[in-house]
Amino acid sequence: MYRSLNADHIIQTIGQLRDRIQERFPDAGLTKVAEELQRIGTEAVTRAEWIARPLLPLRIAIGFLVALLASIILLALANLKISKMWESFADFVQAVDAGINDIVFVGIAIFFLVTLEGRIKRKRALGAIHELRALAHIIDMHQLTKDPEIILTGGPATKSSPKRTMTTFEMSRYLDYCSEMLSLIGKVAALYAQRFNDPVALSAVDEIEDLTTGLSRKIWQKIMLINQSGGK
Repeated sequence: MYRSLNADHIIQTIGQLRDRIQERFPDAGLTKVAEELQRIGTEAVTRAEWIARPLLPLRIAIGFLVALLASIILLALANLKISKMWESFADFVQAVDAGINDIVFVGIAIFFLVTLEGRIKRKRALGAIHELRALAHIIDMHQLTKDPEIILTGGPATKSSPKRTMTTFEMSRYLDYCSEMLSLIGKVAALYAQRFNDPVALSAVDEIEDLTTGLSRKIWQKIMLINQSGGK
């Protein structure tokens, strides 16, 4: 029961987080980011299910082509006239060399066909994971100017300084929402690797988790600064 991620629960959690952000910061751009995360999460469920399913038409076509190539090789071997090949050593060497080349090329073709399904699924998974990586950086951009030290120390602003209208409590909630979204991005990414045991995809998911953990760590440093000040 608790040995795999529940996609429905992840989407539900994202929806609740979106509602919380919208209720707390109705005019903030972070609400739109949360809505985009929910859309990507919903798409991820469908994509992950597609990736986990076997592509039967493709497998049948590949099986037919592999059988055809194997039949061609067997037919060629059956039609070899070994006795005539031994009449000339040079002809024998030439025939063996040509046969080895043919076997190598056929082997490469079979390998290409057998791994085609995995490469198609990998490409789709990596494309989706790239979207999550971009969204993580967008969330980081939203929290970039949320500097609690400016609010706590009350330093003078410059002409180009961003407008800061949040209280320390509001900023703490805003930063916490960003951290939660980053965590959920990691969970959505994990859906792609849950039933797709591809080393490249697994590595990409690990990179997403490392990225979101690192970005979240920066956010929590800001939250701790607010908490240490007593949120005043």
